[in-house]
Amino acid sequence: MEFGIFINGFIPGPAAHDRASEHLALKRELDLAIKADKHNWKYVWFGEHHSLTEYSHMSAPEVCMGYVAARTERIHLGTGINSLSPRKEHPVRYAERAAMLDHITEGRFEWGTGRGAGSHELASFEIMDSNSTKAEWDEVSREIVRMWEQYDYSFHGEHFTVPTPHNILPKPYGHSHPPIWMACGNPGSFAKAGSLGIGAIAFNFEPIYNLKGRIEAYKEAAEHPVEILGDYQNNNVMMTNAVVCLNNRKRAREIALSAGNAYIVTLVNLYHDTMPKSADGITWPEPPIDLGALGGEELLDQLIEGGYLLCGTPDEVCEQVAAYQEVGCDQLVFGMAAGMSFEEHLEMVELFGNQVIPEFDRSPEHSTAAYRRGATGPKYPSHNAPVDPDLKHTVLPLSAILPVQD
Repeated sequence: MEFGIFINGFIPGPAAHDRASEHLALKRELDLAIKADKHNWKYVWFGEHHSLTEYSHMSAPEVCMGYVAARTERIHLGTGINSLSPRKEHPVRYAERAAMLDHITEGRFEWGTGRGAGSHELASFEIMDSNSTKAEWDEVSREIVRMWEQYDYSFHGEHFTVPTPHNILPKPYGHSHPPIWMACGNPGSFAKAGSLGIGAIAFNFEPIYNLKGRIEAYKEAAEHPVEILGDYQNNNVMMTNAVVCLNNRKRAREIALSAGNAYIVTLVNLYHDTMPKSADGITWPEPPIDLGALGGEELLDQLIEGGYLLCGTPDEVCEQVAAYQEVGCDQLVFGMAAGMSFEEHLEMVELFGNQVIPEFDRSPEHSTAAYRRGATGPKYPSHNAPVDPDLKHTVLPLSAILPVQD
């Protein structure tokens, strides 16, 4: 099993309305991603959200990826998620940006895709019916692969058009294209991702063993994909949760019981209205659940046992991670827990990376890099020789243009 961190621009309380505090919080999250690169973490995922005050100020993840890529060497950088509605942006721009990030990171970019978090976010782009984005994702996701591969790309679809042949540039870096992922929630979406041969991005808001059926639906569909969306199969289930891992067990449990972690749940319930909300779910601005008053230490033990979060010393957290491995997760990713100081976040990234990750991930290679390396060739080759339709001449290889060097 592999591991990653999730950067989402969570800035709770008054800090969300103060520009200096907002700046500091964003830069500190990026510093966590840079530190993770040095301590065995394989992935850092960047949320993409729009107009979700406090919950996420991460509206331009690709900009942040360029900053982090220049300061890291090994860690892969993924969009979690890039929402694909053509009403938000023309699909050519999605293809261009993803391919450019693939170059900037030299093959370390992961293309996570989806439909958007909820109605408030979608309304930022005049999308008033969240159900309408499903058909858009189905069309756009397939066409992006064609844009990456064909030199004479054109398309006349239901949701967007490229009327005459164009060469969408740049092409992805090196061999094939970035790994493709899809945000998943219900069993049907897990099965859909598996049947398309792409990775599943999931978020855990319930007991870990409740997810077993969804993961099994993915794996069963992945055994015999109906259609491989890209050039190769990315057989991967990524699950996101929260962890508080410190040498000081008492302090770790204090953080887990703090109001900050319950507060973020109220924001999830406010903004993610396309997901079913639990019967006891509290929505902002209602005050969050006081875990201490409801049972304190005993309740925390129940939450840990159920897999709602991981908490404790490295030895304790190792035992808790095993449950995710048991239900079939391929990658476990953690958002940064609220209630922790920046110094404690830095400590946790290093501690978990050095003492927990090596117990579960012993491969030096990223699984997605191995899948990509196994791609056999373009799924959508160009119909003609590479040609620039505007200049009306065949594109010559470099060897025909540059002098031969001894």
